[in-house]
Amino acid sequence: MIKIWDTSNDYRLKVAEKAIEDFIRVVEGSNLRGSWNKKKVRLIAKDMNPDIQTLYYSYISPDQLAKTPQVNNLLKSVDEIIENLGGENYSKKFLSELNREEREKLELPLSKMKFFFNTIRGLPARLMLGEIDDPIIGVDIQVGELVSVSKHPKTDTLMVCNVNLGKRAITVITNDLSVKDNDHVAVSLLPPSAFMGISSEGMFLGAGEGILKDVEGELGSLPQHIDVAALNETRNLVDQYLKD
Repeated sequence: MIKIWDTSNDYRLKVAEKAIEDFIRVVEGSNLRGSWNKKKVRLIAKDMNPDIQTLYYSYISPDQLAKTPQVNNLLKSVDEIIENLGGENYSKKFLSELNREEREKLELPLSKMKFFFNTIRGLPARLMLGEIDDPIIGVDIQVGELVSVSKHPKTDTLMVCNVNLGKRAITVITNDLSVKDNDHVAVSLLPPSAFMGISSEGMFLGAGEGILKDVEGELGSLPQHIDVAALNETRNLVDQYLKD
């Protein structure tokens, strides 16, 4: 008997679809000034939905999904959107048009845009991981290195961490006050959340006594030898994201 993969319930596609919806809301509702083609950006994003729907009902294996024209179309759409936003430095351009208070308000929407781009760009690699029926497969989990750590300016109970993922850097907020520069961590790249004006683009994996600080693996790659218990919170947060 041939086993058919239920693509209609693949968490990678569900998260991608939700990320597209959130991106469209950001484009329609945020104060993005400067020279960019809002109409074209919104149209391209909406036109990504038919490709997602085709993937949902293809019922082929994840590795086959990764090589479909629809996935290729999604990747091309992201490149085209970024081009119409003004290029890869779009976020700096938008922020340069605003005063300090306005920049703080735009930080979370811009983080949501980055989550959308990275979610789609990482889709083929996550699909190539195979038939995994678990919410954690909907997002990237990567090895990172802390390059700077400081206390949150508005509270002593949170730390603001600048994390090098190899090809890019992200900001992560944690309540583990023992984090320090050069810690090697595992980061789940979750939908961003704001913590008193600062956006967190992910969450450090950990279980029991704080986060994991000596994770094996190359920067930006899947972490090695991670305890299953360290994935529980990511699993719950992805599942909640899809329900919201």
